[in-house]
Amino acid sequence: MFPFGNPLHRLRHTHRHNVDTLVSSPVPELSGSLGDLGTLLPLMTALVLTQSISLTATLLFTGAANILTGFAFGIPLPVQPMKAIAAVAIARNFTIQENAAAGIVVAALVGLFSVTGLLNKTNQFTPIPVVKGIQVGAGLSLCLSAGSNMLTPLTWTGPWWGDNLIWAIAAAILLMCTFYFPRMPYAIIIFTVGVILSVLSPEKNSHGPTDTAIPIVHPSGQDFWKATTTASLGQLPLTILNSVIAASALASDLFPSPPYPSSPSVTELGLSVSAINLVACWFGAMPVCHGSGGLAGQYRFGARSGSSIIILGTAKFVLGLVAFFHSSSIINVLSGIPKSLLGVLVLAAGIELAKVGESINTDARDLRIIENANGWDGKKVKQLSEQTRKERWTVMLVTVATLLAFRNDAVGFIAGLGWHLGLKAANKVQEWKERREGRVLLRRASRQYGERTGLLFHEESDRVA
Repeated sequence: MFPFGNPLHRLRHTHRHNVDTLVSSPVPELSGSLGDLGTLLPLMTALVLTQSISLTATLLFTGAANILTGFAFGIPLPVQPMKAIAAVAIARNFTIQENAAAGIVVAALVGLFSVTGLLNKTNQFTPIPVVKGIQVGAGLSLCLSAGSNMLTPLTWTGPWWGDNLIWAIAAAILLMCTFYFPRMPYAIIIFTVGVILSVLSPEKNSHGPTDTAIPIVHPSGQDFWKATTTASLGQLPLTILNSVIAASALASDLFPSPPYPSSPSVTELGLSVSAINLVACWFGAMPVCHGSGGLAGQYRFGARSGSSIIILGTAKFVLGLVAFFHSSSIINVLSGIPKSLLGVLVLAAGIELAKVGESINTDARDLRIIENANGWDGKKVKQLSEQTRKERWTVMLVTVATLLAFRNDAVGFIAGLGWHLGLKAANKVQEWKERREGRVLLRRASRQYGERTGLLFHEESDRVA
Protein backbone atom coordinates (compact mmCIF):
# COMPACT_ATOMS: atom_id res chain seq x y z
CA MET A 1 0.00 0.00 0.00
CA PHE A 2 2.73 2.44 0.95
CA PRO A 3 5.65 2.94 -1.47
CA PHE A 4 8.29 3.13 1.27
CA GLY A 5 6.73 0.88 3.90
CA ASN A 6 4.29 1.78 6.64
CA PRO A 7 5.04 5.46 7.45
CA LEU A 8 3.66 5.28 10.99
CA HIS A 9 5.84 2.28 11.82
CA ARG A 10 8.87 4.04 10.37
CA LEU A 11 8.18 7.25 12.28
CA ARG A 12 7.87 5.31 15.53
CA HIS A 13 11.17 3.55 14.79
CA THR A 14 13.04 6.76 13.93
CA HIS A 15 11.56 8.60 16.93
CA ARG A 16 12.65 5.85 19.31
CA HIS A 17 16.12 5.80 17.74
CA ASN A 18 16.42 9.60 17.97
CA VAL A 19 15.38 9.70 21.62
CA ASP A 20 17.53 6.74 22.68
CA THR A 21 20.61 8.14 20.95
CA LEU A 22 20.13 11.65 22.35
CA VAL A 23 19.65 10.33 25.90
CA SER A 24 22.71 8.07 25.71
CA SER A 25 25.04 10.50 23.86
CA PRO A 26 23.77 14.10 24.14
CA VAL A 27 27.15 15.84 23.70
CA PRO A 28 28.24 13.95 20.52
CA GLU A 29 24.81 14.60 18.98
CA LEU A 30 25.09 18.31 19.72
CA SER A 31 28.66 18.44 18.42
CA GLY A 32 27.75 16.51 15.28
CA SER A 33 24.93 18.93 14.51
CA LEU A 34 27.56 21.64 13.91
CA GLY A 35 29.73 19.50 11.62
CA ASP A 36 28.42 21.11 8.41
CA LEU A 37 28.66 24.75 9.47
CA GLY A 38 31.97 25.19 7.66
CA THR A 39 30.09 24.85 4.36
CA LEU A 40 26.84 26.55 5.37
CA LEU A 41 28.02 29.77 7.01
CA PRO A 42 30.35 31.20 4.31
CA LEU A 43 27.91 30.61 1.45
CA MET A 44 24.82 31.75 3.34
CA THR A 45 26.57 34.90 4.56
CA ALA A 46 27.87 35.76 1.08
CA LEU A 47 24.42 35.26 -0.49
CA VAL A 48 22.81 37.51 2.13
CA LEU A 49 25.38 40.25 1.56
CA THR A 50 24.77 40.17 -2.21
CA GLN A 51 21.01 40.30 -1.45
CA SER A 52 20.45 37.05 -3.35
CA ILE A 53 18.49 35.44 -0.50
CA SER A 54 16.51 36.44 2.57
CA LEU A 55 18.32 35.57 5.80
CA THR A 56 15.08 35.31 7.78
CA ALA A 57 13.41 33.02 5.25
CA THR A 58 16.55 30.89 4.89
CA LEU A 59 16.91 30.29 8.63
CA LEU A 60 13.20 29.59 9.13
CA PHE A 61 12.69 27.25 6.17
CA THR A 62 15.99 25.39 6.39
CA GLY A 63 15.48 25.04 10.13
CA ALA A 64 12.05 23.54 9.52
CA ALA A 65 13.55 21.25 6.85
CA ASN A 66 16.20 20.05 9.34
CA ILE A 67 13.54 19.22 11.90
CA LEU A 68 11.30 17.38 9.45
CA THR A 69 14.11 15.31 7.89
CA GLY A 70 15.39 14.43 11.35
CA PHE A 71 11.99 13.06 12.30
CA ALA A 72 11.42 11.38 8.91
CA PHE A 73 14.76 9.62 8.38
CA GLY A 74 16.31 9.27 11.84
CA ILE A 75 19.88 9.95 10.63
CA PRO A 76 21.92 13.20 10.56
CA LEU A 77 20.93 14.04 6.99
CA PRO A 78 22.14 17.58 6.24
CA VAL A 79 20.32 20.48 4.62
CA GLN A 80 23.08 22.43 2.92
CA PRO A 81 23.43 25.02 0.15
CA MET A 82 23.27 24.08 -3.53
CA LYS A 83 26.91 24.98 -4.11
CA ALA A 84 26.86 25.44 -7.88
CA ILE A 85 23.91 27.83 -7.68
CA ALA A 86 25.51 29.69 -4.78
CA ALA A 87 28.80 30.09 -6.66
CA VAL A 88 27.09 31.49 -9.77
CA ALA A 89 24.77 33.70 -7.72
CA ILE A 90 27.70 35.25 -5.86
CA ALA A 91 29.83 35.69 -8.98
CA ARG A 92 27.00 37.22 -11.07
CA ASN A 93 25.24 39.14 -8.28
CA PHE A 94 21.95 37.31 -8.77
CA THR A 95 18.82 39.06 -7.68
CA ILE A 96 16.61 37.26 -5.18
CA GLN A 97 14.24 36.43 -8.06
CA GLU A 98 16.99 34.88 -10.19
CA ASN A 99 18.35 32.86 -7.28
CA ALA A 100 14.87 31.58 -6.43
CA ALA A 101 14.26 30.64 -10.07
CA ALA A 102 17.49 28.60 -10.15
CA GLY A 103 16.44 26.58 -7.10
CA ILE A 104 12.88 26.08 -8.37
CA VAL A 105 14.07 24.71 -11.73
CA VAL A 106 16.42 22.17 -10.10
CA ALA A 107 13.76 21.17 -7.57
CA ALA A 108 11.13 20.66 -10.27
CA LEU A 109 13.43 18.50 -12.41
CA VAL A 110 14.60 16.40 -9.44
CA GLY A 111 10.97 15.93 -8.40
CA LEU A 112 10.03 14.88 -11.92
CA PHE A 113 12.89 12.36 -12.06
CA SER A 114 11.83 11.02 -8.66
CA VAL A 115 8.14 10.42 -9.38
CA THR A 116 8.85 8.90 -12.80
CA GLY A 117 11.41 6.48 -11.36
CA LEU A 118 14.31 7.86 -13.42
CA LEU A 119 16.33 8.58 -10.27
CA ASN A 120 15.97 5.01 -9.07
CA LYS A 121 16.86 3.62 -12.51
CA THR A 122 19.93 5.87 -12.63
CA ASN A 123 20.97 4.60 -9.20
CA GLN A 124 20.52 0.97 -10.24
CA PHE A 125 22.43 1.56 -13.48
CA THR A 126 25.36 3.36 -11.82
CA PRO A 127 28.17 0.97 -10.76
CA ILE A 128 29.22 1.20 -7.10
CA PRO A 129 32.85 2.10 -7.99
CA VAL A 130 31.52 5.14 -9.87
CA VAL A 131 29.36 6.15 -6.87
CA LYS A 132 32.38 5.74 -4.59
CA GLY A 133 34.41 7.86 -7.00
CA ILE A 134 31.85 10.65 -6.83
CA GLN A 135 31.94 10.50 -3.03
CA VAL A 136 35.74 10.54 -2.86
CA GLY A 137 35.88 13.31 -5.46
CA ALA A 138 33.38 15.39 -3.50
CA GLY A 139 35.43 14.90 -0.35
CA LEU A 140 38.67 15.93 -2.02
CA SER A 141 36.89 18.90 -3.60
CA LEU A 142 35.91 20.05 -0.10
CA CYS A 143 39.55 19.74 0.98
CA LEU A 144 40.73 21.75 -2.03
CA SER A 145 38.08 24.38 -1.41
CA ALA A 146 39.08 24.68 2.25
CA GLY A 147 42.72 25.07 1.28
CA SER A 148 42.34 27.52 -1.60
CA ASN A 149 39.49 29.70 -0.30
CA MET A 150 39.99 29.64 3.47
CA LEU A 151 43.42 28.46 4.59
CA THR A 152 45.89 29.43 1.83
CA PRO A 153 45.29 33.21 2.10
CA LEU A 154 46.16 33.16 5.82
CA THR A 155 49.40 34.63 7.14
CA TRP A 156 51.34 34.35 10.39
CA THR A 157 50.92 38.05 11.12
CA GLY A 158 47.14 38.17 10.91
CA PRO A 159 45.11 39.68 13.77
CA TRP A 160 45.02 37.65 16.99
CA TRP A 161 41.21 37.68 16.99
CA GLY A 162 40.78 36.47 13.44
CA ASP A 163 42.30 34.78 10.45
CA ASN A 164 45.89 33.67 10.90
CA LEU A 165 47.83 30.43 10.65
CA ILE A 166 48.25 30.13 14.41
CA TRP A 167 44.50 29.65 14.91
CA ALA A 168 44.36 27.21 11.98
CA ILE A 169 47.22 25.11 13.40
CA ALA A 170 45.65 25.14 16.86
CA ALA A 171 42.36 23.93 15.38
CA ALA A 172 44.18 21.20 13.46
CA ILE A 173 46.05 20.03 16.58
CA LEU A 174 42.78 19.90 18.51
CA LEU A 175 41.28 17.89 15.64
CA MET A 176 44.08 15.32 15.93
CA CYS A 177 43.34 15.05 19.66
CA THR A 178 39.95 13.59 18.73
CA PHE A 179 41.78 10.42 17.62
CA TYR A 180 42.65 9.81 21.28
CA PHE A 181 39.50 11.39 22.71
CA PRO A 182 36.78 10.51 20.18
CA ARG A 183 33.96 11.83 22.36
CA MET A 184 35.46 15.33 22.47
CA PRO A 185 32.79 17.82 21.21
CA TYR A 186 35.19 19.28 18.66
CA ALA A 187 32.66 21.15 16.51
CA ILE A 188 31.07 22.76 19.59
CA ILE A 189 34.46 23.97 20.80
CA ILE A 190 35.47 25.38 17.41
CA PHE A 191 32.13 27.09 16.79
CA THR A 192 32.05 28.59 20.29
CA VAL A 193 35.59 29.92 19.99
CA GLY A 194 34.76 31.33 16.55
CA VAL A 195 31.70 33.20 17.83
CA ILE A 196 33.67 34.58 20.82
CA LEU A 197 36.47 35.79 18.52
CA SER A 198 33.91 37.39 16.21
CA VAL A 199 32.22 39.22 19.08
CA LEU A 200 35.52 40.36 20.62
CA SER A 201 37.00 41.51 17.33
CA PRO A 202 37.73 45.27 17.44
CA GLU A 203 37.17 45.40 13.66
CA LYS A 204 33.43 44.96 13.54
CA ASN A 205 31.99 43.74 10.28
CA SER A 206 29.29 46.33 9.79
CA HIS A 207 27.22 45.46 6.75
CA GLY A 208 24.44 47.88 7.43
CA PRO A 209 20.77 47.04 7.79
CA THR A 210 19.46 44.04 5.89
CA ASP A 211 15.91 43.30 4.86
CA THR A 212 14.22 41.50 7.74
CA ALA A 213 10.94 40.76 5.98
CA ILE A 214 10.09 37.45 4.37
CA PRO A 215 9.43 38.29 0.71
CA ILE A 216 7.10 36.53 -1.69
CA VAL A 217 9.20 36.13 -4.83
CA HIS A 218 7.76 36.36 -8.35
CA PRO A 219 10.48 35.36 -10.85
CA SER A 220 9.82 36.45 -14.42
CA GLY A 221 10.32 34.38 -17.54
CA GLN A 222 13.64 36.16 -18.09
CA ASP A 223 14.69 35.26 -14.55
CA PHE A 224 13.95 31.59 -15.19
CA TRP A 225 15.84 31.64 -18.49
CA LYS A 226 18.93 33.30 -17.03
CA ALA A 227 18.93 31.06 -13.96
CA THR A 228 18.47 27.87 -15.99
CA THR A 229 21.23 28.59 -18.48
CA THR A 230 23.79 29.82 -15.96
CA ALA A 231 23.17 28.03 -12.65
CA SER A 232 20.49 25.31 -12.76
CA LEU A 233 22.08 23.17 -15.47
CA GLY A 234 25.35 23.10 -13.55
CA GLN A 235 23.61 22.28 -10.28
CA LEU A 236 21.32 19.50 -11.58
CA PRO A 237 23.98 16.77 -12.06
CA LEU A 238 25.61 17.78 -8.77
CA THR A 239 22.30 17.38 -6.93
CA ILE A 240 21.41 14.06 -8.58
CA LEU A 241 24.85 12.47 -8.26
CA ASN A 242 26.24 13.88 -5.01
CA SER A 243 23.21 15.03 -3.05
CA VAL A 244 20.90 12.11 -3.88
CA ILE A 245 22.69 9.03 -5.20
CA ALA A 246 25.96 9.47 -3.29
CA ALA A 247 24.17 10.63 -0.12
CA SER A 248 21.90 7.57 -0.19
CA ALA A 249 24.90 5.29 -0.69
CA LEU A 250 26.85 6.97 2.12
CA ALA A 251 23.88 6.67 4.47
CA SER A 252 23.74 2.95 3.70
CA ASP A 253 27.47 2.64 4.42
CA LEU A 254 27.49 4.65 7.65
CA PHE A 255 24.16 3.47 9.06
CA PRO A 256 23.53 -0.17 8.11
CA SER A 257 20.30 -1.36 9.66
CA PRO A 258 19.74 -2.63 12.24
CA PRO A 259 20.16 -0.89 14.71
CA TYR A 260 19.61 2.25 12.62
CA PRO A 261 16.42 3.05 10.70
CA SER A 262 16.45 1.98 7.07
CA SER A 263 18.59 4.30 4.96
CA PRO A 264 16.66 6.70 2.69
CA SER A 265 16.34 5.63 -0.92
CA VAL A 266 17.29 7.88 -3.82
CA THR A 267 13.61 8.44 -4.58
CA GLU A 268 12.92 9.57 -1.01
CA LEU A 269 15.89 11.95 -1.04
CA GLY A 270 14.89 13.31 -4.44
CA LEU A 271 11.35 14.00 -3.28
CA SER A 272 12.69 15.60 -0.10
CA VAL A 273 14.99 17.97 -2.00
CA SER A 274 12.19 18.83 -4.39
CA ALA A 275 9.60 19.52 -1.69
CA ILE A 276 11.91 21.73 0.39
CA ASN A 277 12.85 24.02 -2.49
CA LEU A 278 9.47 24.13 -4.21
CA VAL A 279 8.14 25.67 -0.99
CA ALA A 280 11.06 27.68 0.40
CA CYS A 281 12.44 29.30 -2.75
CA TRP A 282 9.21 31.20 -3.39
CA PHE A 283 9.90 33.07 -0.14
CA GLY A 284 13.50 33.98 -0.95
CA ALA A 285 15.16 31.14 0.97
CA MET A 286 18.51 29.73 -0.13
CA PRO A 287 18.27 26.71 -2.50
CA VAL A 288 19.34 23.64 -0.53
CA CYS A 289 19.89 19.91 -0.93
CA HIS A 290 21.06 16.84 1.02
CA GLY A 291 24.82 16.48 0.55
CA SER A 292 27.08 13.53 1.18
CA GLY A 293 29.77 15.94 2.39
CA GLY A 294 27.52 17.35 5.09
CA LEU A 295 26.49 13.87 6.19
CA ALA A 296 30.15 12.84 6.46
CA GLY A 297 30.99 15.99 8.44
CA GLN A 298 28.18 15.53 10.94
CA TYR A 299 29.03 11.85 11.33
CA ARG A 300 32.72 12.75 11.82
CA PHE A 301 31.91 14.97 14.80
CA GLY A 302 29.59 12.57 16.59
CA ALA A 303 26.09 12.65 15.08
CA ARG A 304 24.41 9.23 14.89
CA SER A 305 20.70 10.05 14.74
CA GLY A 306 18.18 12.57 13.51
CA SER A 307 18.17 14.26 16.90
CA SER A 308 21.38 16.10 15.95
CA ILE A 309 19.82 17.94 13.02
CA ILE A 310 16.58 18.44 14.93
CA ILE A 311 18.69 20.37 17.44
CA LEU A 312 20.35 22.30 14.61
CA GLY A 313 17.02 22.98 12.93
CA THR A 314 15.52 24.27 16.15
CA ALA A 315 18.48 26.63 16.63
CA LYS A 316 18.12 27.86 13.03
CA PHE A 317 14.39 28.43 13.47
CA VAL A 318 14.93 30.44 16.66
CA LEU A 319 17.64 32.48 14.93
CA GLY A 320 15.21 33.06 12.07
CA LEU A 321 12.71 34.55 14.50
CA VAL A 322 15.46 36.76 15.94
CA ALA A 323 16.59 37.71 12.43
CA PHE A 324 13.10 39.03 11.73
CA PHE A 325 14.05 41.94 14.00
CA HIS A 326 17.89 41.93 14.09
CA SER A 327 19.20 40.27 10.94
CA SER A 328 22.16 42.63 10.56
CA SER A 329 23.50 41.70 14.02
CA ILE A 330 23.38 38.00 13.19
CA ILE A 331 25.15 38.53 9.87
CA ASN A 332 27.85 40.61 11.56
CA VAL A 333 28.59 37.80 14.04
CA LEU A 334 28.46 34.96 11.51
CA SER A 335 30.61 36.75 8.94
CA GLY A 336 33.21 37.50 11.63
CA ILE A 337 33.88 33.85 12.53
CA PRO A 338 37.50 33.25 11.46
CA LYS A 339 37.98 31.29 8.25
CA SER A 340 40.96 29.66 9.92
CA LEU A 341 38.50 27.72 12.09
CA LEU A 342 35.83 27.13 9.46
CA GLY A 343 38.48 25.92 7.01
CA VAL A 344 39.61 23.16 9.37
CA LEU A 345 35.98 22.07 9.83
CA VAL A 346 35.54 21.82 6.05
CA LEU A 347 38.88 20.00 5.72
CA ALA A 348 37.86 17.40 8.32
CA ALA A 349 34.49 16.86 6.60
CA GLY A 350 36.21 16.40 3.24
CA ILE A 351 38.65 13.83 4.62
CA GLU A 352 35.80 11.92 6.29
CA LEU A 353 33.89 11.76 3.01
CA ALA A 354 36.95 10.73 0.99
CA LYS A 355 37.59 7.87 3.43
CA VAL A 356 34.58 5.97 2.09
CA GLY A 357 36.71 4.93 -0.87
CA GLU A 358 38.64 2.49 1.28
CA SER A 359 35.64 0.13 1.39
CA ILE A 360 35.43 -0.26 -2.39
CA ASN A 361 36.66 -3.88 -2.23
CA THR A 362 35.73 -4.83 1.34
CA ASP A 363 32.16 -4.03 2.38
CA ALA A 364 30.71 -1.91 -0.42
CA ARG A 365 26.94 -2.21 -0.89
CA ASP A 366 27.15 -4.49 -3.93
CA LEU A 367 29.40 -6.92 -2.02
CA ARG A 368 27.18 -7.40 1.02
CA ILE A 369 25.44 -10.75 1.44
CA ILE A 370 21.96 -10.21 2.89
CA GLU A 371 20.29 -13.39 4.08
CA ASN A 372 17.29 -12.06 6.01
CA ALA A 373 14.90 -9.16 6.23
CA ASN A 374 16.94 -7.40 8.94
CA GLY A 375 19.61 -6.32 6.47
CA TRP A 376 23.33 -6.83 6.37
CA ASP A 377 24.96 -8.37 9.45
CA GLY A 378 28.19 -6.42 8.96
CA LYS A 379 30.28 -9.52 8.19
CA LYS A 380 29.30 -11.56 5.14
CA VAL A 381 30.63 -10.16 1.86
CA LYS A 382 31.45 -11.53 -1.56
CA GLN A 383 35.04 -12.52 -2.29
CA LEU A 384 36.63 -10.85 -5.32
CA SER A 385 39.45 -11.97 -7.58
CA GLU A 386 42.59 -9.86 -7.71
CA GLN A 387 41.75 -8.69 -11.24
CA THR A 388 38.25 -7.60 -10.21
CA ARG A 389 39.63 -5.69 -7.23
CA LYS A 390 42.07 -3.82 -9.47
CA GLU A 391 39.35 -3.02 -11.99
CA ARG A 392 37.01 -1.61 -9.33
CA TRP A 393 39.81 0.50 -7.88
CA THR A 394 40.71 1.82 -11.33
CA VAL A 395 37.13 2.81 -12.16
CA MET A 396 36.89 4.73 -8.88
CA LEU A 397 40.24 6.42 -9.50
CA VAL A 398 39.26 7.48 -13.04
CA THR A 399 36.01 8.97 -11.68
CA VAL A 400 37.86 10.90 -8.97
CA ALA A 401 40.62 12.16 -11.26
CA THR A 402 38.23 13.35 -13.97
CA LEU A 403 35.88 14.99 -11.48
CA LEU A 404 38.75 16.95 -9.93
CA ALA A 405 40.34 17.79 -13.28
CA PHE A 406 37.15 19.28 -14.74
CA ARG A 407 35.54 20.27 -11.42
CA ASN A 408 32.33 18.69 -12.63
CA ASP A 409 30.50 15.69 -11.17
CA ALA A 410 28.78 14.91 -14.47
CA VAL A 411 32.09 14.65 -16.35
CA GLY A 412 33.49 12.39 -13.62
CA PHE A 413 30.36 10.23 -13.78
CA ILE A 414 30.59 9.85 -17.58
CA ALA A 415 34.31 9.06 -17.46
CA GLY A 416 33.95 6.48 -14.69
CA LEU A 417 30.94 4.85 -16.33
CA GLY A 418 32.72 4.75 -19.68
CA TRP A 419 35.79 3.13 -18.11
CA HIS A 420 33.58 0.58 -16.33
CA LEU A 421 31.74 -0.34 -19.53
CA GLY A 422 35.05 -0.49 -21.41
CA LEU A 423 36.48 -2.96 -18.91
CA LYS A 424 33.35 -5.10 -19.10
CA ALA A 425 33.54 -5.13 -22.90
CA ALA A 426 37.24 -6.06 -22.78
CA ASN A 427 36.48 -8.92 -20.40
CA LYS A 428 33.71 -10.17 -22.68
CA VAL A 429 36.08 -10.10 -25.65
CA GLN A 430 38.71 -11.97 -23.66
CA GLU A 431 36.18 -14.63 -22.64
CA TRP A 432 35.08 -14.98 -26.26
CA LYS A 433 38.69 -15.38 -27.38
CA GLU A 434 39.35 -18.03 -24.76
CA ARG A 435 36.25 -19.99 -25.75
CA ARG A 436 37.19 -19.67 -29.41
CA GLU A 437 40.75 -20.87 -28.75
CA GLY A 438 39.34 -23.82 -26.82
CA ARG A 439 37.11 -24.78 -29.73
CA VAL A 440 40.01 -24.43 -32.16
CA LEU A 441 42.21 -26.71 -30.06
CA LEU A 442 39.41 -29.27 -29.82
CA ARG A 443 38.96 -29.29 -33.62
CA ARG A 444 42.70 -29.64 -34.13
CA ALA A 445 42.82 -32.57 -31.73
CA SER A 446 39.86 -34.16 -33.48
CA ARG A 447 41.52 -33.86 -36.90
CA GLN A 448 44.85 -35.18 -35.60
CA TYR A 449 43.54 -38.26 -33.78
CA GLY A 450 40.33 -38.87 -35.67
CA GLU A 451 37.67 -40.99 -34.06
CA ARG A 452 40.12 -42.17 -31.39
CA THR A 453 39.83 -38.79 -29.72
CA GLY A 454 36.19 -39.31 -29.01
CA LEU A 455 36.92 -42.83 -27.72
CA LEU A 456 39.59 -41.47 -25.37
CA PHE A 457 37.21 -38.79 -24.07
CA HIS A 458 34.55 -41.41 -23.35
CA GLU A 459 37.09 -43.68 -21.61
CA GLU A 460 38.33 -40.78 -19.48
CA SER A 461 34.76 -39.83 -18.57
CA ASP A 462 33.98 -43.43 -17.57
CA ARG A 463 37.14 -43.61 -15.45
CA VAL A 464 36.35 -40.39 -13.62
CA ALA A 465 32.77 -41.51 -13.04
